[in-house]
Amino acid sequence: MSGYVAAAISIVCFGSNFVPVKKYETGDGVFFQWVLCTAVWIVGCIVNFARTPHDGLVSSVEFYPFAMLGGALWCIGNAMAVPIIKCIGLGLGMCVWGSANLLIGWASGRFGLFGLKAEPVANPVLNYVGVALAIAGVCSFILIKAEASPKIKAKANDEKYLLADPYRVNDSVGSTSPIEEVSFIDRLPDATKRIVGLCLAVLSGCFYGVNFDPPQYILDRSNGCQVSGIDFVFSHFCGIFFMSTFIMVIYCIYRKNQPVLYPSAVLPGMISGFVWAIAQCSWFVPNESLGLIVAFPLISTGPGIIASLWGVFVFQEIKGARNFGFLALGFVIIAASVTMIAFSAETPAKTSCP
Repeated sequence: MSGYVAAAISIVCFGSNFVPVKKYETGDGVFFQWVLCTAVWIVGCIVNFARTPHDGLVSSVEFYPFAMLGGALWCIGNAMAVPIIKCIGLGLGMCVWGSANLLIGWASGRFGLFGLKAEPVANPVLNYVGVALAIAGVCSFILIKAEASPKIKAKANDEKYLLADPYRVNDSVGSTSPIEEVSFIDRLPDATKRIVGLCLAVLSGCFYGVNFDPPQYILDRSNGCQVSGIDFVFSHFCGIFFMSTFIMVIYCIYRKNQPVLYPSAVLPGMISGFVWAIAQCSWFVPNESLGLIVAFPLISTGPGIIASLWGVFVFQEIKGARNFGFLALGFVIIAASVTMIAFSAETPAKTSCP
């Protein structure tokens, strides 16, 4: 039961973590990702402190360097989001990388990919149909036409912090306006751009799908003795922070020390990172108690429902009978897939510790 509760928390937080930055410009996304990952690392430190035995001795939960690899892989996949959106748009991008994430994560547990232990399934056919429906549910959200939000401008009080090269001040209006820069991706022909976007989305989804494999590899070989999934959080989040910092440094070098920064998005970005970190922490619990073959389909599809509810009731981006019809269809498909997956899988057997 605790696995399903943790999965529900993860779904709600993943579906809500970008709400704090909805009304703020995030530029090309690199600086925003670094801010978000810094907040994630802070949560990892808090979890590590909470897991530390407080017996008057200087001791802590064991650090797992191999688990850092999972966090680094997730960060690499997440860094591709902006180029993907530029190439094929957010809707198609999320559909492709969400499907790849779901398939790779589920297959890792079902077939024991990358050295993991294969997880038993009580009813394989029901499980396969449930996963197929989960992918269909993810894809159904692309049919929803959300209303475009008005373009967000950097706030005037950010002017003194913004670097002069990519920005200039429009004195007649008294606001800061970004100069449109033509990137390498923007110069690609439409057909090439679509191919690049689809390939990057698949690759990004694969990185997302394997981000739990390194900690799961260690957990499989511990036989559940003296270690639990939550013990890998700090190591995993260190991998995320270090990789995001490395990407930020490379980005600054590429931009000749003139990165695009939006100071007004720092606090919302931190809040977004805290929410995301809670979701990721919660995901470790169902991975252990329910297995990857249940956790990945559940948590990969659920956030789309939460995000769409935000779009309907708060931001009012989703309107009209057509959109509501596709939204309801997605809800029904995902509900059916979740039911099938939950009833198809066996609960992972717990090995008794000596």
